[in-house]
Parts: sequence; C-alpha cells; structure tokens
Amino acid sequence: MNQSMIDIHMQVMWNRLISVVEEQAQTLIRTAFSTSVREAGDLSAGVFDLEGRMLAQAVTGTPGHVNAMAESVAHFIRDIGPDNIFEGDVYITNDPWKGTGHLHDITVVTPSFHHGKLVGYFASTAHVVDVGGRGFGPDAREVYEEGIFIPIMKFFERGELNRTLIHIVRNNVRENDKVVGDFYALAACNETGQRRLVDMLTEFNLPDLSTIGGFILKHSREATLERLKNLPHGSWHYSLDLDGYDEPVHLAAKLSIGPDGVVVDFDGTSGMSKFGINVPLVYAKAYACYGIKCVVAPEIPNNAASLAPFDVVAPEGCILNAKRPAPVAVRHVLGHFVPDLVLGALHQALPGQVPAEGASALWNLHMSVRPVSDQIGGKGAEILMFNSGGTGARAALDGLNATAFPSGVHTMPIEATENVGPVIIWRKELRDGSGGAGAQRGGLGQIIEIEAAEGFNFRFSAMFDRLGHPARGREGGLSGTAGAVALDDGTVLKGKGLQFVPEGRRLVLSLPGGGGYGDPANRPTDAIEHDLKHGYITEEQAEAYGRSRSQGGKA
Repeated sequence: MNQSMIDIHMQVMWNRLISVVEEQAQTLIRTAFSTSVREAGDLSAGVFDLEGRMLAQAVTGTPGHVNAMAESVAHFIRDIGPDNIFEGDVYITNDPWKGTGHLHDITVVTPSFHHGKLVGYFASTAHVVDVGGRGFGPDAREVYEEGIFIPIMKFFERGELNRTLIHIVRNNVRENDKVVGDFYALAACNETGQRRLVDMLTEFNLPDLSTIGGFILKHSREATLERLKNLPHGSWHYSLDLDGYDEPVHLAAKLSIGPDGVVVDFDGTSGMSKFGINVPLVYAKAYACYGIKCVVAPEIPNNAASLAPFDVVAPEGCILNAKRPAPVAVRHVLGHFVPDLVLGALHQALPGQVPAEGASALWNLHMSVRPVSDQIGGKGAEILMFNSGGTGARAALDGLNATAFPSGVHTMPIEATENVGPVIIWRKELRDGSGGAGAQRGGLGQIIEIEAAEGFNFRFSAMFDRLGHPARGREGGLSGTAGAVALDDGTVLKGKGLQFVPEGRRLVLSLPGGGGYGDPANRPTDAIEHDLKHGYITEEQAEAYGRSRSQGGKA
C-alpha cells in the first residue's frame, strides 16, 4: 500500500474515532439527570492514549471542559498508579486543580482494554447540580466551604462499586439522586466509548491505539506549527477591567508568537480574591488556547498535539493561577473572559480577523426554591439556568444575539427549567438596543424575568459580570450595553453573591450586549432599516446612525 493510500486509511480511522467519542458524549446527554447536561450540553468526552494524551474529543462539549480535561487524565494515571489499573475499573474526581477548575465538575476516567490488554482511556466531565457546601455561588472563602471534595479515587474496582463513596456523597449533597445518577451516567458514557472502540479495533484489525494515535498526533502538530510559521512573530499586550466581587479585577496578557509556539503570560493580572471567583491555571489555560485556536487554527481538531504548541504561564497566586485552598466555585466568570483577553492582543497582530469584545461570561443562575411555610404542598428544588448575552461584532458580520461564546453551551429551554421546580419564567426576550453600534453591530443581550410559583420564594447566587464594564468595540465600534440585575419593583441587586427574592416579586436579569466593529457611520442603510424593523435597535439609535451618516458615512 502506497503512502497516499495509507494516509486515506488512517483518515478514515481518525473520523471513526471521532464518531466513537461523539457517541460517548451523546450517551451522557441521554442518561444524565442534570438539566445543565441534558439540555445545555455542559460536558466533555474524549479518548486518550496510554500516556494520557488526548487523541480525539467529542464535538459536543465546552472548551473549558475539553481543554482542561486534556490535562487531567495524566493526573489519574499518576495518582492511581500503573500497577493498580485493572479491567472493570472506573475512576473519579472533582479536584479543581486536577480536573476542570471547580467542584461542580465531575470527571470520570475509565481504562480501556482490548483482549485483556490496556490500550487507552476514556474520560468525560459533566457539571452536576449540587455538591453540597454553600451551593453554586461565589460567597465561600475557601474551597472547603464550596462542597464535597473528591480526590482521584476508584468509583469501581474490577467492576465492584465503591459503596462507601456513594454513601458519603449522598449524605453531603442536596439533590442526591440527581448527583449520584450523573456519576453513573458518566461511567455509562465511558463504557459506550469502550465498546465502540473495541468494535473499531476489531474491524480494522488493530491491536491497540498506537498506530492511529501516532498518525493523529503527528499530523495535528505539523498542521498547527505550519499555521504558526505563517503568522506575524512578536509580542503584543492587552488588558481587561471587570467587575470582580467586592472590587474590580484587572486581567493582563502578553501574547508572544514564534515559529515553534505561542506563549500567553498573565503577568500584571490582579491577585487572588477572597471570594470564589478565582481561576485555577488549568481552566485559564483551556480558554486561552481555545481563543487563539479560534482564529489561528479553527479547523484543526483539539488533541494533545494541536494544543502542545500553546503555553500559558501566570504568576503564582494571581487570580488566573489560584492556589489551593482558594475558593473557585465560579471560576467560569473570569475564565470566560480569557478569550477576549488573548484575542485583544491577537487583534494587534492580525487586524481584521478578531471580533470585538462580547458579553463573554455566562450569566449562570442557581436558584434554591423553598415553600414559604410548612403548610404548603410541594417541595423545594435546586435549579440551574445557563443564560447568554451578545457576542462581539466581527469585521464583516454582526455579533450573535444571546449566544454562549466562548462557552458554547446551549440555551436551556424555559419548559425544561420550569419542569425542574416551582418557578415561572414570565419573560425571555432579546434586549432591544443592547448591541454596540458599528459598521457591524454587536450581538444583543436578553431580558429574563423569573418568579417563584405561588407559595414559594427563592434565593439565588448571582455570578454575573459586565455590569460596570461593558464589552468594548473594536476599530471605532461602540461598547455594548452593560448588564443589570433588579427586582420588578426597581430594587437594584448586586452582580455577585447570595440574594433573596420574596414571594410575589420577580427577578429581572438584563444581559449585556456585545461591542460593535468599525465606525457606525459606515453601517449600510439597509442594515439599519432591518435592525429597526426587527426591534434590534431603538429609534434613537437609528437616528444616531443617521447623524453619523450626514457627517460623511456611506449610504
């Protein structure tokens, strides 16, 4: 067989391997108990070689999970020990520094055997609804307050369940059936991957993953390095100021591009917070790599080799390199701004290819709904919603409305949320005029209005940003509209921390819009008319575009 035929044969197997891990992810979605997994796709799934290097990831999943999980399997191999890995084993952890950054993410790793020989590992991660402690929110002062911490350990050994682990978990979380159910769902999805991999190895008459794994890693690395050689080489700086918890946070990055790799240095970033907005470096690195790859090499699959040329460093103890026992429960808030940070620097090297800043961080809402009195029928519930603002405008296209970037999770349907517990979503609509003006308009945020059902009230953990620091435009584009949190009677609430919504009152979330791109005077007339017709901009904004036009803009 000539080299061309060999390459085609390998490519077929590579595509087959991707289908294996995608079926792995879909099994998790079908069997998960938490709505964040079933409805939003807040998960990851992948296959790894004997050294713990990621060979393929599922298309379904989030960058923070996938790219962080890419480093976690090596920790499992070291901590379990090569001599203690058996067929029928399943391993588990939610260690923020060896997993994906906070206790709510459960990572499960399953060794894969073929004809009695260890050939690799399957790993999956999912966000569970509760891990005990204070609940999902930023108020804790140490990781010990944030919930149960499961070190890397065996969930199953040679097929035998670790009943002690399950007993401890059940007695430390509020939604024990859902949480334990998700543990089993994670193990089940890995088992699906294992079965499909064995089918693949048998069909292609392969003894293990070494041949296809070597091909994947070699070609992925070569393709990534080829892209880097064609980039401008040098160093660029960018910074962001964000709301933080009790005081603003400054994020800084130096982006250095050379022929052999990219280095992101977070020197100059604020120190750790005493609240749970800190970010373990593994999570900051995951989103830094994702932000760069979106522009530099978007079509090259994520695996150990395509990620290897990207290095991320940070001063120990800065807010993007938090050390144990720092509280890290809502590490996603600042972590989701890391792509904006590195893309701002990359824009200087590649003008015209990088979007404006967006709302970026998900506006996650965790509600604890409780009966007002013991006489009321029904029980309380823990409810998690994922909500998104607008993305930044691009050089040639408007920003996306109410879209999760960089997270990539799906919008959770209102019906799914209301089915989980006694809440009513009265309003969920695009927020008129919230996108920053520009030749290309920033994406719109949304307005969400929520009330507990009659006889109930709720407390919620706010984990929102861009209330005081809206998304900035690029190349003359204007900033998007900042976010806001309030009750329906006008009472202004905080962007972070545990707060209370009494019976009969509604919580109103106004999510931020994305920044605009380019001079608003250059926006085409038909685009302005289209926006006005669909309520994307206000009459006043349309008039402002008109004034810009009278001063020399394009018709």
